[in-house]
Amino acid sequence: MIKVACVQMQSGIDPETNLKSVSELIREAAAQGAQFISTPEMTNVMNIRPGPGGVPIHMEADDPTLSALRKLSQELGIGLLIGSLAIKLETEERFANRSFLISPDGDVRARYDKIHMFDVEVGDGQTYRESKRYRPGTEAVVAETAFGKLGLSICYDLRFPHLYRTLAQAGAQILMCPAAFTKTTGTAHWHSLLRARAIETGCFMIAPAQAGLHEDGRETFGHSLIISPWGEILDEGGADQEGVITADIDLNEVAVARGKVPSLSNDADFQLRK
Repeated sequence: MIKVACVQMQSGIDPETNLKSVSELIREAAAQGAQFISTPEMTNVMNIRPGPGGVPIHMEADDPTLSALRKLSQELGIGLLIGSLAIKLETEERFANRSFLISPDGDVRARYDKIHMFDVEVGDGQTYRESKRYRPGTEAVVAETAFGKLGLSICYDLRFPHLYRTLAQAGAQILMCPAAFTKTTGTAHWHSLLRARAIETGCFMIAPAQAGLHEDGRETFGHSLIISPWGEILDEGGADQEGVITADIDLNEVAVARGKVPSLSNDADFQLRK
């Protein structure tokens, strides 16, 4: 049994302010007994147009948020999933939307670059073209921790179930989905998609979210969720405020759920009739 926590944020355009906020929330979660804590997508900055003329984006080795949160993880002795940071790349002008898994000793144990770019028009008055600013990742990641195997993903990845099936079949017991879902898409699909991914894979789902109206004009859905392998919501955040949610999870429930519905091992070959 391990107590896990989601930190729900309302990140703005100033990384220093965001770092202060997330650090306080991580401390709050640790004080509640959480041994593994996760933060949302874009923990360091929420800015529709980051880059030249806007908020400075750093390379990984120089990023102040990553450095500070590694030290905080070590100080508190907790595992930490930084949902994602905007990271400058050496090879091109676009950035990486990158998750970092930090061990209790402060080491970076795994990295994941968001694979699916949010290039959509959802009817909220804004057009999103994430691929203009961010380079998509190309590798799925399953990471070993002291308490189980994590499958990493970020936000829009949630709409691609084959990614999560691949992660689960590779051994993942807990799926991570830090996000900044828009209010429009979140209202329609957030709960349904997260519960479906948990049920389909027989995994716990941990989804820390951005929430409320942000400085850059975006409005995100909030409702951070921790979900059991049977699709039960164990705890849920609010709609528009920062905060912490927690749940005690027992990985034996993964085996129980998969024993009841062994769909991960029931794949069948078929052909499409046209």
